[in-house]
Amino acid sequence: MVDEFDQRLAFLLEVDKLKLVERQSRVAGGERRENSAEHSWHLALFALVLGKDRPVDLLKTVKMLLIHDLVEIDAGDTPFHSSDRQDKMEDEKAAAKRLYSLLPSDEGVEYRALWDEFEAGDSAEAVFARGLDRLQPLLLNLINEGGTWIENSICEQTVMERYGPAISTAFPDLWPIVEQKVRIHFAGRQPTVASG
Repeated sequence: MVDEFDQRLAFLLEVDKLKLVERQSRVAGGERRENSAEHSWHLALFALVLGKDRPVDLLKTVKMLLIHDLVEIDAGDTPFHSSDRQDKMEDEKAAAKRLYSLLPSDEGVEYRALWDEFEAGDSAEAVFARGLDRLQPLLLNLINEGGTWIENSICEQTVMERYGPAISTAFPDLWPIVEQKVRIHFAGRQPTVASG
């Protein structure tokens, strides 16, 4: 019993490092970038608030959302619009192996399975969680008047291609509303003209 407590405690203290992983998205109001722990917490609340009456196991989804980015402790955050995302997969798998092995065996296996399920995106809970994982930064960018989209020269088409499929699959009823908000945002932006 003491050994298992020590293992759980070691895991909990190790994952506190997620608070140190800075993400690309800025918090609402734009004063600073959010960290990955804040992102995971916010997604868990998104699931509770938007998951009502959806055909998913909310507890399983919340667990998935709370652990899905723990691998960033070792692998770092890779922005969704980055071209380096594929290169990070092996680093993330190694991080998952290390982090979840800190737990007692059965718990580590459960959390690793949840992480794998999220990454595969082939269950109702994973589809819902992945949709939320795209929706939250999209909404932060909208509330921050383009935020990191502007910083990284992300156009409307890229936003629609990279965020749309996951959000529309998870939320076919909400996607038209979100899509309209994105279109309104980009319609209101003036194209940048190089001075000569």
